[in-house]
Amino acid sequence: MLRFSLLGIPVQIHPWFWISLAIIGGGGSANSRDSLLDLILFVLAGLISILVHELGHALTGRAFGARSEITLEAFGGMAMFTGARFTRPQHFLVTAAGPVTQILLGAAIYLLIPNLFHLSSHAGYFWKILACISFIWAVLNLLPVLPLDGGQLVNALLGPERIKLTLWITIVTALGAALLIFKVSGSILFPLFLCLFVWQAWQALKQCG
Repeated sequence: MLRFSLLGIPVQIHPWFWISLAIIGGGGSANSRDSLLDLILFVLAGLISILVHELGHALTGRAFGARSEITLEAFGGMAMFTGARFTRPQHFLVTAAGPVTQILLGAAIYLLIPNLFHLSSHAGYFWKILACISFIWAVLNLLPVLPLDGGQLVNALLGPERIKLTLWITIVTALGAALLIFKVSGSILFPLFLCLFVWQAWQALKQCG
């Protein structure tokens, strides 16, 4: 496990984080020097983008008096907080800061490299994939599905007294998004995660009575 500190925030990266990024980046088909280099650049871009996302959460939480730390694990990461209890508006801002920071990263790349999609070198691939991961990861995280950021935002807006509504929104949205993503892309990975979130929400809904 890799451990270090970034901007005063402890970060730990589990081995499965690297493996899952390699899987998403098509590691199984990397059979040449160029494709292997592109895979390494994809993993590096994923690390930077997801770390920026979690830093958005962590730094905002620290601004509200919490001690923050970041863990990157299989297919994502999380920012954890101790030493403070967020109000609902603070929780909303801490949650929103992750995808917003990631979107800003993608937008900055497009603004600073106006001919981004005309670059053909490995460096060009890196900047393109960093921008794409940032936008796609942020958008998927903003789906109103628990435990994604979008679901947490809905939960912060509606409050604990309307948790049943939040769970139903999760179930309906996750099912619809899973079907749409599978139909459009043929990918099964994220739809499987969405189906897992549906099952978790359904179990939580039954516990609500």
